[in-house]
Amino acid sequence: MPCPDPPLPPAPALPRRMPLVMALACGVSVANVYFPQSLAPLIAGSFGITANAAASVATVTQLGYAAGIFLLVPLGDRLPRRPLITVLLTMTSLALLAAALAPATGALLAASTVVGMATVVPQLLLPMAAGLVASDRRGAVIGTLQGGLIGGILLARTFGGTLGEQLGWRAPYLVAATLTVLLTIVLHTALPRVAPATRDRYTALLAASVRMLRTEPDLRRSALFQAIVFGGFSAAWTSLALLVTGPRYGLDTQAVGVLALIGAASMFCAPAAGRWVDRHGADRVNLWCILATLAAAAVLAGGAAGSWTGLAALVAGLLLLDIAVQCSQVANQARIFALRPEARSRLNTAYMTCSFLGGSAGSWLGIRAYAQLGWLGVCALMGVLALLALALYFAGRRQPVRDAALLETLVR
Repeated sequence: MPCPDPPLPPAPALPRRMPLVMALACGVSVANVYFPQSLAPLIAGSFGITANAAASVATVTQLGYAAGIFLLVPLGDRLPRRPLITVLLTMTSLALLAAALAPATGALLAASTVVGMATVVPQLLLPMAAGLVASDRRGAVIGTLQGGLIGGILLARTFGGTLGEQLGWRAPYLVAATLTVLLTIVLHTALPRVAPATRDRYTALLAASVRMLRTEPDLRRSALFQAIVFGGFSAAWTSLALLVTGPRYGLDTQAVGVLALIGAASMFCAPAAGRWVDRHGADRVNLWCILATLAAAAVLAGGAAGSWTGLAALVAGLLLLDIAVQCSQVANQARIFALRPEARSRLNTAYMTCSFLGGSAGSWLGIRAYAQLGWLGVCALMGVLALLALALYFAGRRQPVRDAALLETLVR
């Protein structure tokens, strides 16, 4: 049986500039999951495999990330976060070094899986920050960290594509290992000490994350929304390198980095999204994001035309898609972190595991849609996913109405 959770001691106030430090940490660490997406053509040439097979490096890294979120993030409620974060970043550095030195595809896939599992630091920092600020500032602070997170996701492709094109695919792994070591030192020094929230055993922590998906409707809705939207996001970005380096455009992997750099401008929307959530509520922001994802799929379809017209459509569509995904993330996490303060890491575990399983499935489906139907097939997949999210949104909105009508009937 789980141990009763002790009363939470007063949390130390979050220092004024600490959200910016934590946002930078989120960006640097999560970049390790995403820069391999721009390296697939280079890895394929190095090992003599197809580009589709090389793209599996990005897929297993995301699967590792989802596994790490489920298996390791719940420990944030049980162990002091600062030493836990230090250990995980050290593991990430070693795994990145192993990937850089991998002699064959199998070794690279194994090291990439470990990179993904250990790179869960942002998912420890987000609930930590949410617990150190007042509720009326929670959306804004989550937005700040989310801006760093999305900036890392998008700039990672610029970093990987540009450095890989100039120095080979191994160079981004070596540089990332060095940056992760520096990040380890900074966070070990700067993070405040926060007392653990529970004494539950590890198995009870894992069980709680699964149980909360069943018992917390708002958590379940948030997880479904983000899994679907993030699945479309991953399908687009995983297939993008294949499109722009293929015969239609004939560009190199550096072009993927340039497209990501343009899209990274959207990271400045995350703090604004946090303020929108504080003002209008998470549901309304979710609806805006789903509609923006549907519009992005339509705009991105113009990328199949090739030439400068197609590139313009890719730039506009990716920017809109990036804004939709990050604002959706802010809305969903603000909603779940308000549910149970003593279980924020476990709530985030359930939510982010679903999100990245959706992202991994999106990468897998995107590659296959591109192989069978080309870029238009990827855009159609995104559109279908957005319509599914829209249907779930309106179904969820009707449920409270039905419950209220039933309650009124029973009272009468």
